[in-house]
Parts: sequence; structure tokens; C-alpha cells
Amino acid sequence: MSEKRDYRDTVFLPKTEFPMKAGLPAKEPGIAAQWESEGLYRQLRESRAGREKFIFHDGPPYANGDMHIGHALNHTLKDMVCRTQNLLGKDAPYVPGWDCHGLPIEWKVEELYRKEKKEKPVLSGANRDEAAVFAFREECRAYAQHWVDVQREQLKRLGVMADWDRPYLTMQKESEAIIVAELMKLAEAGVLYRGSKPVMWSPVEETALAEAEVEYEDIVSTQIDVAFDVIESPNLPELVGHAVVIWTTTPWTIPVNQALAYGPDVDYVFFYASIAADKLDTVPDDTIAAGKFLVAKDLVSAFEARTGFLAEDPEWECKGSDLSGTVARHPMHHLGGFYARPRPFLPGDFVTTDSGTGLVHMSPDHGEDDFELCKEHGIGPQFAVMNDGRYRDDWEWLGASDDRRRSVINKPFNSPEGPICSDLREAGALLAASEDYQHSYPHSWRSKAKVIFRCTPQWFVPMDKELAGGGTLRERAMQAIADTRFVPEKGRNRLGSMVAGRPDWVLSRQRAWGVPITLFVRNDGTYLQDAQVNARIVAAVGEHGMDAWSEANKAAFLGDAHDPAEFEMVTDILDVWFDSGCTHAFTLESGRWPELQWPADLYLEGSDQHRGWFQSSLLESCVTRGRAPFDQILTHGFTMASDGRKMSKSLGNTVDPIKVMETYGADIIRLWALSVDFTEDHRIGDEILKGVADQYRKLRNTFRYLLGALDGFIGDMGDAGEIPELERYVLALLADLDGKLRKAVDDYDFNTYTRLLSDFVNEDLSAFYFDIRKDSLYCDGPDSTKRNAYRTVLDLLFHALVRWAAPVLVFTAEEVWQSRYPDGGSVHLLEWPAVPGVTADGAKWTQLRALREKVTEAIEPLRRDKVIRSGLEADVVVPASAVPEGFSDEELAELFITASVTRGDSDAVTVTRTSEAKCGRCWRHLPSVAEDGDLCDRCEPVVAQMDAAQ
Repeated sequence: MSEKRDYRDTVFLPKTEFPMKAGLPAKEPGIAAQWESEGLYRQLRESRAGREKFIFHDGPPYANGDMHIGHALNHTLKDMVCRTQNLLGKDAPYVPGWDCHGLPIEWKVEELYRKEKKEKPVLSGANRDEAAVFAFREECRAYAQHWVDVQREQLKRLGVMADWDRPYLTMQKESEAIIVAELMKLAEAGVLYRGSKPVMWSPVEETALAEAEVEYEDIVSTQIDVAFDVIESPNLPELVGHAVVIWTTTPWTIPVNQALAYGPDVDYVFFYASIAADKLDTVPDDTIAAGKFLVAKDLVSAFEARTGFLAEDPEWECKGSDLSGTVARHPMHHLGGFYARPRPFLPGDFVTTDSGTGLVHMSPDHGEDDFELCKEHGIGPQFAVMNDGRYRDDWEWLGASDDRRRSVINKPFNSPEGPICSDLREAGALLAASEDYQHSYPHSWRSKAKVIFRCTPQWFVPMDKELAGGGTLRERAMQAIADTRFVPEKGRNRLGSMVAGRPDWVLSRQRAWGVPITLFVRNDGTYLQDAQVNARIVAAVGEHGMDAWSEANKAAFLGDAHDPAEFEMVTDILDVWFDSGCTHAFTLESGRWPELQWPADLYLEGSDQHRGWFQSSLLESCVTRGRAPFDQILTHGFTMASDGRKMSKSLGNTVDPIKVMETYGADIIRLWALSVDFTEDHRIGDEILKGVADQYRKLRNTFRYLLGALDGFIGDMGDAGEIPELERYVLALLADLDGKLRKAVDDYDFNTYTRLLSDFVNEDLSAFYFDIRKDSLYCDGPDSTKRNAYRTVLDLLFHALVRWAAPVLVFTAEEVWQSRYPDGGSVHLLEWPAVPGVTADGAKWTQLRALREKVTEAIEPLRRDKVIRSGLEADVVVPASAVPEGFSDEELAELFITASVTRGDSDAVTVTRTSEAKCGRCWRHLPSVAEDGDLCDRCEPVVAQMDAAQ
């Protein structure tokens, strides 16, 4: 018997130099360098000039440290927005920016000062040294610039395409000038006011904080019950000489108490109470052991449980309104001075019976409700607590002795053994003190230290004052929220609830590294409103930066019209949120980037920016322009560890995007970021990244297959009537995908966008279409209509898929495109593909694919048991009722990749090993093959033609 010929060299296998192994960490930097050297971003802007604009405004990340995984997700989303809009043919520029002022950078520079034993400059008052302040600012500027440069390179490495040569920085002189100009708009409109209100204050950082700079942590505090002796009560004379009880978890506020609040509709009871005899030994010396007290009726049981007192039956009851006119004395009244003043009882609607005693001690220095209620009754703050959280040197209680003047946030200072409790106990006013009250408490998110409410003179923008042009700031902002599109929609309520309940906007900070509040203030507290003076200030800041606000320039700013001796220059700086809230003004409106325009179509940041940048931008724009600077807001959640816990260095569960790029490549991070549901909190970890890498490999292999199958392809499928039905179906799937992807872009639904691409590639192409047609590709002759139609559809698929994948896999798509078109420019300059509007009977093909799956399932046991090696050796009988109309048995065998298919009456699919011989070239088992190794009637003429050509 003669040896059979080996026909492998006659099979038209795909040919490509595109590697299966990606090698992204080594390859991507070279592609990024090519983009930079060719000016790809500039080319894109030139190619889209004059098109419909889409304006995305970049929220400024903070220039303080390396990019973290949250940055990577955030900027991948931003890049995806701009790339998809550019892909649609719009002019969608991306001007990146950084927030450079503020406390975190100042904090770092102060650390350097402490290490070098350099004195921190005095920021205000008679000892202020401007030269030292300016030098300190230069250190801050250099620190910020360093991290801008670092983060810029890291974001380039991530594949973010932006105007990296011309970013905006809040510390640029042009930016600072416009921030000052925006402030002056408020001043000239009379919107600013200086007032003393309790604000969030950090004793550690010695400055006021915005709500966005505060995070809440669970702590355990000391809770105390304190007796205030009543000295006057016109409606309840029997109360005189006895005590009312207040409860607080901030003992340090007792030294600045000025009044007591009651609930007018609350029921109170007056009773005798004493500590049980068997518990007297547990009570510290000097603690009150018995007495007559007034407490809210509903809180007597809680009072007993907390203090250990046993209350006898009430002697009488009263309504809170009966306490009108009642006066008590401070427990430390014997100190005289401030403490000798009577403490009036004031009606407070905020007093409830949820906890405590139903009576609240009022310290207008340290509480919003306290401040407002006391203000109504002519009681003002005392400013007893200094910037560092200690009492003033001249304060009658705790102000004179250094060993007792610890910061009010100091835990031992507030403990049951601390100076406040000890002094109250000695004064006979402390009923109980225990260090066991668990609750949520605000902390600075930078220093992690507790903050306090502290009344200080600050500059405010009122939320409820009528503005020129109509409406209050709160009303304008709420209307703007109603007019804005939110993705996801829940962001509307989140931002709306914050704006609806927020207090006046505090603009001032008592620090150095920021834009000065460039106001001249008279002795009576009013400030100068002079447009010409303001214009001179803005011009000077634009030329020289924030240091132009100097005493040396005071007379020049004021000009001949004003006497410098009559004015004080404000030394506070602006809240950094005001800086970032003005970014729309110095990017979209300033003309420094002519390709931009106001307002922005979209702002995109994490959900924490509902209380941060979204809100400050909204408020600043609403007060100066009457509307929001954006039409849409997109928010994303936070990246968690793979087990769902918050990432923490102490837990060792952080994921460093720089290391991920070094291990997997930037395209893997991008694919992860665009595959998760980023509108919610989402996860990342080693196993998740391995799964993403596997998803990437499937996409890459699809492109590799397309490149190989299209090697040397030139042509088209000819007349539409000649399109085989399978090709028509695949083109219909492509058209359907086109519509779904467009909708996903419009909805910013990028995880759906990415999933649709992956599912189409894996399920419709690799597992179905490519699988079926590989026989035709490998074995049909070069003139085959079917093979040519297949390759024509592959060409359409290539051009569509490489464009659709380009915003996601920015480096891989470029590699794919240049592998086929090395002189074809960048894939990122292309526009959305034109997809043929082909239709097909989808229901018929859905039915057929379901039957195909059943056939595959029926073949698998025989293949597993090695009865057959593949479906090509299987004769299959399928239920006749399961076969859609229009398919012959031969076509079914081709679609199912089996030796044969026949139809039977049974509802089951049956499989047997075929008895037909195998073609030596295509490996199909066919009746036309005489014996194994011979050629079938399809392959024989193809091989003969090839042999003749050789």
C-alpha cells in the first residue's frame, strides 16, 4: 500500500506576525512615546476641528503623591468618555488639571520644616512676616509641581490621551487671578459677609474645614450629667434652690456655657433622687449623692441607669413652656467674672427626648443650634478656645495653668479624672461621669484628628440671601440640580439633600498656601467695594501670582481715592474648594484653551465629590452665573479590596496601579475599570486581575485570528444578493451591536459597552461564526464565493471591532491597527465604523444555535470516552421539529461541524461514529472520499489547481 500524501502545505492557514503573547509592560511605553513624538492629541484636535463639540471638564486631582488605584479608575473613565465622543466624530478635548493649593501640601511642607528645624511662618497678626510666608509658599509650590509632574507621567503611562503639555493648575498665576476675579464678583455684589459662626475647626491643623474635608469615625467619649442650680423661676418658684440636669458628651464645652435650652412641649418632672446605699462606695468623693432634680419625664429611667440615682415619685410635673424666665447659675460661678453671670433658660425647638435629660446646655461658641438660639436672645460667643484647641491664657477657668490647658480634643482632658470633671465634682455639680459613650464623630480626613465646632470670625457666602437677578443661592442651586442629568440618577438626591440642608458657605481658611482673600476691611468690619481697586488687584495677581497681595502694594491697590490707614488687608486665604469651584471659569471661559466652551457637557468624579467639587462648582457658578457650570454629572463608587473591605496600607490589601502596569500592562487596568459596575463600589485583587487578563487574551486572540485570516485580502463580497445566509446573519448581529454600543456610550454605561464587545467576540464570533467558517477559510479555493464572502465579512468585523475596542484597549488597538496598516496612521484618529444595515431572520438563527448547542452536548460524552475524537467523526440525528426552515442536511452538518446530519422523529439528539472515510486535506468524513487520506470532491480540484500552478 502506497504512503498517503501530506496535504498540510495546501491548507490556507492564517498568517500573521501579530504575537499571541502580548508583552504589554514592555510594549506599551514605546507606543506611548510614539504618540507623544507624533503629537497624536494635536492631530486629533485638528481632525475634529469644526465638529459638534462635547466638553468634558476634568475635576482636579490633588497634587500630593503617586497615582493610586482610585485615580486609575477615575482617569480611565474620563479617557473613555472623551475617546468615545471623539470616535463618534465629535470634537471632545480633554484638558487635564490639578488642584495645587491647600492644607495637605502645606502639611507636608511643615513636616519638612520640622525635620530641618525651621520656624513655620506666622500667618496673621502683628508678628506676620510676609517674606517668610512667601518663602513658605515657594516650598509648597515646588512640592505641588513635583507631584504634578509625577502624576502626569503616570497618567500618560495609563494611556490617557489629553493635552498634557497644557494642563491647568490652580497655582498658575492666570488661574489665581481668575479665582481672585471670581471672589471680587461676590464682593462687588455684596454677597460676602464676615461673621462669627461655629464652623468645623481642626485644632491640629489650626484652620476651619469644609464638610468635604471631614470624615466620621466611631469613637468612645466621656458622658457627664451636670447639675445647674436654679436661682430664679417666676412660673415654678418651688424649683429655686434646686437643680436641673444637663447631659453632654463634650465636657470641654462646659467652660463656655452661657444658657440652658428646654423643649417648650416637653413634659418635665421634679423629683428627689439619691444613690443607693450599696453603691455609695463606688462614687468618687465630692460627687453629689442626693438631691432634687428636674429632668424630662420620658428620660427619668435613662437618667437612673446612667447615673446610678434612684428617683422617687415625682413631686410635680410641668410643661417646658413653664420654664420660661427661669435662670440658673453656672457650676463654676464662684470663679466670678464670666461665670458669675446668670444662665437663662431659652426655648429650643431642637430639644428632644431622644437622649440625655431633655435640657441642653448652650455654648454658642461650639454648636450651631447653640449659636443661633443664643444669638436670638442677644448672647454672643466668647472665643475662649484658641486656634490650637486650648483655652485663652486669660480665661478664668483652665486658662492660667499650663499643665491643665491641654487641647480640648485631648482624651484625658475630657476623661472622668480630667480637670473639667474634677473641678465640677469639687464644685458639687457632677452627678455622673463615665467614659463609655459610643458614637460617630467628625475627624479631619488629613490629620485623622478630631475636629470641633468653634466660633471664629470667617468669611461666608449666604445660602438664603436674595441675590441680584432673583432667588437665593440655595434656590438657584436646587433648580440647577433639577436641570442636571445625573448618572446614576441617585446622585440627584444625594447632592440635593446636601445643598438643601447646608449652612452658609465658609470661604476663609487661616493658612498660607492658597489664594488670598483680597479684601480691604474698614474698622467697622465692612469691606471696600471698588471695581477699579479690584481690577488692579486681579491684574497684579495675574502678573505676579498670589504674593502680589502684599502690604508693599497696599497703597498702589487703593490708589488716590482711598486712605490706606483706614483699611486692613485680610490675611486669610480662600477655602481650596473655592479654588476648585472656579476651575470652570479659568478653563472653559478664559480663552486659554480656545477649543473649550462654557458650560461643560459633563463633570465626572467619585461620589464623595457630591459634597466636594460638584457642590463647590455648583455654588460658585450659581451665585456668579445663575446656573450650574455643567449639564451632566457622572459619579463612580470606590475601589475596594477583593474581599469587599476598604483598602488600607495597615491591612496590606492595597493594589498599586503602577505595579499592575509593570506586571500586566495598562490595558489590563483599563479593561478592569471598564468592566466593573463603577457606579457602585467595586473590587480589585490578584484573582480579579487574572480573570481580566484572561478576558483580554480572548480579545487579543480574536484580533490575531482576524489579522491572520485577512492576510493578503483585497476585495469584497460583491452583490448583496450573493451574501450567504450565515454572513447575512453575522452582519445583522454586527448592526445590532452597533446600536447597543451607541446607546451604551450615550448612557455612559461602559461596563455594558465592554461586556457587549466581549460577548460578541467570544460567543457570536469565536465560538460560532469563526468555528463554522474555518473549514471554508482553510480549504475552499481562492475563487470560492463562500470563502471570499467570509473574508469580506471578516474585514468589516476587523474595522468595526478595532475602532470599538480602541477606547478600551488603547495600546492593543494601536498595535492591531498598525500590524495591518503600518502606514495607516493611528487608530485613535478614526471615527465610528460604518456598519452595513443588513437584516436577517434572527428567530430562525436563535433556534438553530440552540439546536447546535444540544448537538455539541450530545457529542461530548462520546468524545470524552474516546469513541470519537471530534464532531467531524459524528453522524448526528436531530429532531426534525427542532430544525428551522431553509436548511439542508448538508448545511446543518457544516454548521454543526459534524460528518452528517439527518432528521428523525425522536425528540432527542443521537450521535454515532461515522463510517465514512476522512479527507486527507480537510479531515471531513464524506461519501465522496474512497478511503482515509484521499481527497473529497471539494479539495481535489483545489489541490490540482495548486499543483498546476507550481
